[in-house]
Amino acid sequence: MSVDPFSGPDSPRVRFGAEMRRLREEAQLSQGAVASRLGCTQTQVSRLEAATRTPSKSDAERLDRLFGAGGGTLFTGLHRRILARPGSPDWFTSWAEEIEPIALVLRSWDPLLVPGLLQTESYARHVFNHAPLITPEEVEGRVETRMRRGEILDRSVPPLLLVLADEGVLRRRVGGPEVMREQLGYLLEVAQRPTVSIQLVDQQCLSGVLGAFMIAELPNGQPDAIHVDSSTDGQVSVDPIQVTSIWNRYEAIRRWAYPEHMSLKMIEEVRREWI
Repeated sequence: MSVDPFSGPDSPRVRFGAEMRRLREEAQLSQGAVASRLGCTQTQVSRLEAATRTPSKSDAERLDRLFGAGGGTLFTGLHRRILARPGSPDWFTSWAEEIEPIALVLRSWDPLLVPGLLQTESYARHVFNHAPLITPEEVEGRVETRMRRGEILDRSVPPLLLVLADEGVLRRRVGGPEVMREQLGYLLEVAQRPTVSIQLVDQQCLSGVLGAFMIAELPNGQPDAIHVDSSTDGQVSVDPIQVTSIWNRYEAIRRWAYPEHMSLKMIEEVRREWI
Protein backbone atom coordinates (compact mmCIF):
# COMPACT_ATOMS: atom_id res chain seq x y z
CA MET A 1 0.00 0.00 0.00
CA SER A 2 1.38 3.41 -0.94
CA VAL A 3 1.80 6.17 1.63
CA ASP A 4 0.83 9.74 0.90
CA PRO A 5 4.10 11.69 1.34
CA PHE A 6 2.15 14.81 2.30
CA SER A 7 0.38 13.14 5.22
CA GLY A 8 3.00 10.76 6.61
CA PRO A 9 4.30 11.25 10.15
CA ASP A 10 7.42 13.05 8.92
CA SER A 11 5.54 15.35 6.55
CA PRO A 12 6.17 19.08 7.16
CA ARG A 13 2.43 19.62 6.67
CA VAL A 14 1.71 17.20 9.54
CA ARG A 15 4.34 18.87 11.69
CA PHE A 16 2.88 22.29 10.82
CA GLY A 17 -0.49 21.17 12.17
CA ALA A 18 0.98 19.49 15.24
CA GLU A 19 3.04 22.55 16.20
CA MET A 20 0.06 24.80 15.62
CA ARG A 21 -2.10 22.71 17.93
CA ARG A 22 0.63 22.43 20.59
CA LEU A 23 1.30 26.15 20.71
CA ARG A 24 -2.40 27.01 20.64
CA GLU A 25 -3.09 24.73 23.60
CA GLU A 26 -0.08 26.04 25.51
CA ALA A 27 -1.42 29.57 25.00
CA GLN A 28 -4.88 28.36 26.08
CA LEU A 29 -6.46 29.65 22.89
CA SER A 30 -9.48 28.11 21.20
CA GLN A 31 -9.51 27.29 17.51
CA GLY A 32 -11.99 30.14 17.10
CA ALA A 33 -9.59 32.60 18.74
CA VAL A 34 -6.77 31.55 16.42
CA ALA A 35 -9.13 31.72 13.45
CA SER A 36 -9.96 35.34 14.25
CA ARG A 37 -6.26 36.22 14.31
CA LEU A 38 -5.61 34.41 11.02
CA GLY A 39 -8.64 35.90 9.34
CA CYS A 40 -10.17 32.52 8.53
CA THR A 41 -12.83 30.19 9.89
CA GLN A 42 -12.61 27.76 12.80
CA THR A 43 -13.10 24.91 10.32
CA GLN A 44 -10.04 26.05 8.39
CA VAL A 45 -7.99 26.11 11.60
CA SER A 46 -9.20 22.62 12.41
CA ARG A 47 -8.18 21.42 8.96
CA LEU A 48 -4.74 23.01 9.31
CA GLU A 49 -4.17 21.22 12.60
CA ALA A 50 -5.38 17.94 11.10
CA ALA A 51 -3.05 18.43 8.08
CA THR A 52 -5.98 18.17 5.67
CA ARG A 53 -5.47 21.73 4.43
CA THR A 54 -2.24 23.11 3.01
CA PRO A 55 -1.32 26.36 4.80
CA SER A 56 -0.78 29.54 2.85
CA LYS A 57 2.23 31.79 3.22
CA SER A 58 0.09 34.34 5.07
CA ASP A 59 -1.11 31.59 7.46
CA ALA A 60 2.50 30.80 8.30
CA GLU A 61 3.51 34.43 8.74
CA ARG A 62 0.57 35.21 11.01
CA LEU A 63 1.20 32.12 13.13
CA ASP A 64 4.84 33.14 13.52
CA ARG A 65 3.74 36.59 14.68
CA LEU A 66 1.16 35.09 17.02
CA PHE A 67 3.35 32.48 18.71
CA GLY A 68 6.93 33.62 17.98
CA ALA A 69 8.16 30.03 18.05
CA GLY A 70 11.55 29.09 16.63
CA GLY A 71 12.69 32.69 16.67
CA GLY A 72 9.54 33.70 14.84
CA THR A 73 10.30 31.57 11.80
CA LEU A 74 8.99 28.10 12.71
CA PHE A 75 5.88 28.16 10.54
CA THR A 76 7.37 30.05 7.59
CA GLY A 77 10.21 27.51 7.58
CA LEU A 78 7.77 24.61 7.57
CA HIS A 79 5.77 26.34 4.83
CA ARG A 80 8.91 26.52 2.67
CA ARG A 81 9.45 22.80 3.21
CA ILE A 82 5.86 22.08 2.19
CA LEU A 83 6.37 24.02 -1.03
CA ALA A 84 9.75 22.40 -1.61
CA ARG A 85 8.37 18.89 -1.52
CA PRO A 86 7.01 18.94 -5.08
CA GLY A 87 10.46 20.14 -6.14
CA SER A 88 12.45 17.65 -4.11
CA PRO A 89 11.87 14.13 -2.87
CA ASP A 90 11.29 13.77 0.87
CA TRP A 91 14.82 12.50 1.45
CA PHE A 92 16.36 15.42 -0.41
CA THR A 93 14.41 18.15 1.39
CA SER A 94 16.19 17.33 4.65
CA TRP A 95 19.55 17.39 2.84
CA ALA A 96 18.92 20.73 1.11
CA GLU A 97 17.53 22.47 4.20
CA GLU A 98 19.36 20.83 7.08
CA ILE A 99 22.72 19.59 5.79
CA GLU A 100 23.90 21.70 2.83
CA PRO A 101 23.41 25.05 4.63
CA ILE A 102 25.75 24.10 7.49
CA ALA A 103 28.32 22.05 5.56
CA LEU A 104 31.94 23.13 5.64
CA VAL A 105 32.83 21.07 2.55
CA LEU A 106 30.58 19.58 -0.13
CA ARG A 107 31.92 16.98 -2.53
CA SER A 108 29.79 15.84 -5.43
CA TRP A 109 29.87 13.35 -8.27
CA ASP A 110 27.53 13.65 -11.25
CA PRO A 111 27.74 11.18 -14.14
CA LEU A 112 24.87 12.53 -16.28
CA LEU A 113 24.11 16.21 -15.67
CA VAL A 114 25.63 19.43 -14.40
CA PRO A 115 25.31 19.22 -10.60
CA GLY A 116 22.18 20.86 -9.23
CA LEU A 117 24.04 23.46 -7.17
CA LEU A 118 25.65 24.80 -10.35
CA GLN A 119 22.71 24.60 -12.76
CA THR A 120 21.41 27.74 -14.42
CA GLU A 121 17.69 28.43 -14.31
CA SER A 122 17.22 27.62 -18.01
CA TYR A 123 19.17 24.36 -17.76
CA ALA A 124 17.25 23.26 -14.67
CA ARG A 125 13.90 24.11 -16.27
CA HIS A 126 14.66 21.93 -19.30
CA VAL A 127 15.74 19.05 -17.04
CA PHE A 128 12.53 19.19 -15.04
CA ASN A 129 10.34 19.64 -18.13
CA HIS A 130 11.24 16.09 -19.13
CA ALA A 131 10.04 14.49 -15.90
CA PRO A 132 7.10 12.14 -16.56
CA LEU A 133 3.59 13.53 -16.03
CA ILE A 134 4.89 16.78 -14.56
CA THR A 135 2.75 19.94 -14.64
CA PRO A 136 4.02 23.44 -15.49
CA GLU A 137 3.38 24.47 -11.88
CA GLU A 138 5.48 21.59 -10.59
CA VAL A 139 8.28 22.49 -13.00
CA GLU A 140 8.39 26.06 -11.70
CA GLY A 141 8.31 24.84 -8.10
CA ARG A 142 11.26 22.57 -8.73
CA VAL A 143 13.20 25.28 -10.53
CA GLU A 144 12.60 27.70 -7.64
CA THR A 145 13.79 25.08 -5.16
CA ARG A 146 16.93 24.38 -7.18
CA MET A 147 17.81 28.05 -7.52
CA ARG A 148 17.31 28.56 -3.80
CA ARG A 149 19.80 25.77 -3.08
CA GLY A 150 22.50 27.58 -5.02
CA GLU A 151 22.24 30.61 -2.75
CA ILE A 152 24.57 28.96 -0.24
CA LEU A 153 27.43 29.69 -2.64
CA ASP A 154 26.76 33.43 -2.31
CA ARG A 155 27.02 33.56 1.47
CA SER A 156 29.79 35.56 3.10
CA VAL A 157 31.35 32.26 4.21
CA PRO A 158 30.27 29.67 1.62
CA PRO A 159 31.14 25.98 1.83
CA LEU A 160 34.07 24.61 -0.12
CA LEU A 161 32.48 22.91 -3.14
CA LEU A 162 34.50 20.19 -4.87
CA VAL A 163 32.76 18.97 -8.03
CA LEU A 164 33.53 15.89 -10.08
CA ALA A 165 31.48 15.51 -13.28
CA ASP A 166 31.69 13.13 -16.20
CA GLU A 167 33.10 14.90 -19.25
CA GLY A 168 30.10 13.68 -21.27
CA VAL A 169 27.95 16.15 -19.34
CA LEU A 170 29.38 18.95 -21.50
CA ARG A 171 27.90 17.49 -24.69
CA ARG A 172 24.66 16.05 -23.32
CA ARG A 173 22.14 18.41 -24.91
CA VAL A 174 19.78 20.01 -22.41
CA GLY A 175 17.60 22.54 -24.20
CA GLY A 176 19.30 24.14 -27.17
CA PRO A 177 22.77 25.53 -27.89
CA GLU A 178 21.93 28.80 -26.12
CA VAL A 179 21.05 26.96 -22.90
CA MET A 180 24.25 24.92 -23.08
CA ARG A 181 26.44 27.95 -23.80
CA GLU A 182 24.93 29.78 -20.85
CA GLN A 183 25.35 26.77 -18.57
CA LEU A 184 28.96 26.10 -19.51
CA GLY A 185 29.71 29.80 -19.27
CA TYR A 186 28.35 29.80 -15.74
CA LEU A 187 30.58 26.86 -14.84
CA LEU A 188 33.60 28.82 -16.04
CA GLU A 189 32.44 31.85 -14.07
CA VAL A 190 31.73 30.09 -10.80
CA ALA A 191 34.98 28.10 -11.04
CA GLN A 192 36.89 31.38 -10.56
CA ARG A 193 35.69 31.53 -6.98
CA PRO A 194 38.30 30.32 -4.50
CA THR A 195 35.75 28.05 -2.80
CA VAL A 196 34.68 26.17 -5.95
CA SER A 197 36.63 23.48 -7.77
CA ILE A 198 35.35 21.71 -10.91
CA GLN A 199 37.09 18.67 -12.36
CA LEU A 200 35.93 16.62 -15.31
CA VAL A 201 36.30 12.86 -15.21
CA ASP A 202 37.39 10.68 -18.12
CA GLN A 203 34.43 8.83 -19.64
CA GLN A 204 36.32 5.56 -19.33
CA CYS A 205 35.87 5.71 -15.56
CA LEU A 206 33.34 3.07 -14.54
CA SER A 207 33.49 3.57 -10.78
CA GLY A 208 30.72 6.16 -10.82
CA VAL A 209 28.20 4.66 -13.23
CA LEU A 210 25.92 3.61 -10.36
CA GLY A 211 24.73 7.19 -9.87
CA ALA A 212 25.27 10.64 -8.43
CA PHE A 213 26.12 11.34 -4.81
CA MET A 214 27.30 14.04 -2.43
CA ILE A 215 29.44 14.01 0.70
CA ALA A 216 29.08 16.75 3.32
CA GLU A 217 31.72 17.50 5.94
CA LEU A 218 29.90 19.09 8.87
CA PRO A 219 31.09 21.38 11.70
CA ASN A 220 31.68 20.70 15.39
CA GLY A 221 32.93 17.17 14.95
CA GLN A 222 29.67 15.91 13.48
CA PRO A 223 30.01 12.80 11.30
CA ASP A 224 30.11 13.17 7.54
CA ALA A 225 26.74 12.87 5.78
CA ILE A 226 26.02 11.50 2.32
CA HIS A 227 23.16 11.54 -0.09
CA VAL A 228 22.96 9.01 -2.89
CA ASP A 229 20.61 9.62 -5.79
CA SER A 230 18.71 7.29 -8.10
CA SER A 231 15.94 7.54 -10.67
CA THR A 232 13.21 6.56 -8.19
CA ASP A 233 14.47 7.29 -4.70
CA GLY A 234 17.44 8.49 -2.73
CA GLN A 235 19.05 8.20 0.63
CA VAL A 236 20.56 10.51 3.22
CA SER A 237 22.78 8.77 5.75
CA VAL A 238 25.48 9.23 8.37
CA ASP A 239 25.93 5.48 8.80
CA PRO A 240 29.72 4.96 9.01
CA ILE A 241 29.70 1.91 6.73
CA GLN A 242 27.71 3.66 4.01
CA VAL A 243 29.71 6.88 4.33
CA THR A 244 32.98 4.98 4.03
CA SER A 245 31.70 3.15 0.96
CA ILE A 246 30.83 6.45 -0.75
CA TRP A 247 34.17 7.98 0.24
CA ASN A 248 35.95 5.02 -1.34
CA ARG A 249 33.92 5.39 -4.51
CA TYR A 250 34.63 9.13 -4.60
CA GLU A 251 38.37 8.52 -4.37
CA ALA A 252 38.19 5.86 -7.09
CA ILE A 253 36.43 8.36 -9.38
CA ARG A 254 38.80 11.17 -8.49
CA ARG A 255 41.73 9.12 -9.77
CA TRP A 256 40.21 9.47 -13.26
CA ALA A 257 39.71 13.25 -12.96
CA TYR A 258 41.56 15.72 -15.14
CA PRO A 259 43.42 18.56 -13.37
CA GLU A 260 41.28 21.60 -12.76
CA HIS A 261 43.05 23.84 -15.27
CA MET A 262 42.64 21.19 -17.97
CA SER A 263 38.98 20.70 -17.03
CA LEU A 264 38.24 24.40 -17.39
CA LYS A 265 39.98 24.47 -20.77
CA MET A 266 37.80 21.55 -21.89
CA ILE A 267 34.66 23.36 -20.72
CA GLU A 268 35.65 26.47 -22.69
CA GLU A 269 36.37 24.45 -25.83
CA VAL A 270 33.03 22.64 -25.72
CA ARG A 271 31.19 25.87 -24.94
CA ARG A 272 32.44 27.27 -28.25
CA GLU A 273 31.12 24.16 -30.03
CA TRP A 274 27.54 24.92 -28.99
CA ILE A 275 26.60 27.21 -31.88
